[in-house]
Parts: sequence; C-alpha cells; structure tokens
Amino acid sequence: MEIAWNLFTPWHALAGGLLIGLASALYLLGVGQVAGIAGIVASPLRALMSRTGMAHQTTRLLFIAGLLIAPWIWRLFAPLPAASLDVGTVGLIAAGLLVGVGVRMGNGCTSGHGVCGLSRFSLRSLVNVIAFMSAGSATVYLLRHVL
Repeated sequence: MEIAWNLFTPWHALAGGLLIGLASALYLLGVGQVAGIAGIVASPLRALMSRTGMAHQTTRLLFIAGLLIAPWIWRLFAPLPAASLDVGTVGLIAAGLLVGVGVRMGNGCTSGHGVCGLSRFSLRSLVNVIAFMSAGSATVYLLRHVL
C-alpha cells in the first residue's frame, strides 16, 4: 500500500474539520444534545416505529436532511470525490451490520464519541474511540494482509 501524498489537501482537511466542529458546537448549544449521527438517525426511526413523539423530532429530521442534501450542494461548486468499493454487496451488508452492533455496544458512534465526546474530555468516549480505531485497524490488516 502506498499513500498518495500529492493528493493530500491539508487546507481542505482543516476547513472540513472546522466545519464539523462548528456544526457540533452549534448543535450542542442550540439543541442541548451531542451531535452523534447514530442517535440522531435512530431517534426519529424509533418514534416512527412507536408512532409517538414524532413532533419532537423536527431538529433531528432537519439534521438528517442536511446530511442528505449536502452532496447536492457540493456538486454546485465542485465535482464529488471519486468513490470505489473493493467489496461486494454481501461484504457491504456485513460491514453495516457490524458497525450497527458496534454502535449499540459502544453506546454511540464515532461522531458522538470521537468528535463530541473527546472535545468534552469524556473518558468513556476516549475508551470507545480507542476501541473503534483498534478494531478498524485490525480489520483492515486482517482483510488486506492475512486473508
């Protein structure tokens, strides 16, 4: 594996990180909750399943709409980055299920723990981020170099 350093764009990465941090801070200040994507997506789905409490989901639904609309807005200014998958449909479904299990076991996702939790100096989030990153690194190593 070789890293294409000529494609590294530190200013874009910095701008993206600042925007993510700003959005997370505004969400925390405005709504009073951590901007964990798994919780934001799961809450309206739980409300739809139970058919109660849907009126209180407006902010979360707007957040999800923003996530879905953002690539379309990006396309107005620049082409979307190329994406490629080295795995088939079965592998993609298995990966999604494993991520879902990890989110439930870790009581949150990488955005909730990694972005919001670490910025609040949460020890629980630090432990979860170390676990997420270790599991991800081990999985990539096993899939790329052992299997």
